[in-house]
Amino acid sequence: MVKRLVVNDGAHFTEDHPESTRDASDRKIQRRRAIMHMTQRDGALDLLKWLALLSMVLDHLRYVGYSVDLLYIPGRLAFPWFCLAMAANLARARAVTTEGQWRYLGWLLLFSAISEIPYRMYIPDPDTLNVLPTLALGLLVARGWQDRALQTRLLAAGALLLAALFAPRLMFGFFGVLLPLAMLLVIGRPWYFSLLPGLVCLAANQWPVLYSSAQFHNIEAILGIAACLIAPLLGLLLLRHAKGILPPPMRRWAYALYPAHFLLLLAVRQVIA
Repeated sequence: MVKRLVVNDGAHFTEDHPESTRDASDRKIQRRRAIMHMTQRDGALDLLKWLALLSMVLDHLRYVGYSVDLLYIPGRLAFPWFCLAMAANLARARAVTTEGQWRYLGWLLLFSAISEIPYRMYIPDPDTLNVLPTLALGLLVARGWQDRALQTRLLAAGALLLAALFAPRLMFGFFGVLLPLAMLLVIGRPWYFSLLPGLVCLAANQWPVLYSSAQFHNIEAILGIAACLIAPLLGLLLLRHAKGILPPPMRRWAYALYPAHFLLLLAVRQVIA
């Protein structure tokens, strides 16, 4: 319905008139164009996801059977870059619909369950769950900040409560759940704001062995701390300046790469042994 001003003997009032079919059609076309614009492939974002995946695989190569501690350094880039990719998706899809974000959460929860057995088969004596539950809780927290709906805010509060109660069981702990939100807050801001998620990333990697090793001038530990601090900055610079690069798009099938890479590396370890 549209309002139209009517003047009758000097009196002004409005009356409702049905919206014209043409106006409604034009609005639908505009909405579709907006959705198409927001959902176009972002080559820089796909590149960030591929680099995050590569960093993760390099990190996990440390458990194949050879002592390659230097791989710990690029491994510190993986989690913050996955969090940045999540934040970038949230930022660019905000004006479209929340339906896609719930699908995003569903895929994370599904592959959280699927990946747990391969993760425990490959990682020796893990004391946390795989990384996907942390990302799922982080998605809820970031959405709670972004969306003022009561349901979304309650889910975010619940995610924060779970993260606080079960921090020792979550990979990257409570601060890991906060990292997607920290990334979301600095997207579109000057580069020096990246220090905020850098500090959150460092807190998420707060393992006693890391800091104690750095105190004894262990080069891997020192560079690992540096990687945590600069990972958000590197990722943000890539998103801003690598728009012309068009790597293969990383779609929903990429979720399967997480459990698959554990099984592949497990097979490599068995062959070596």
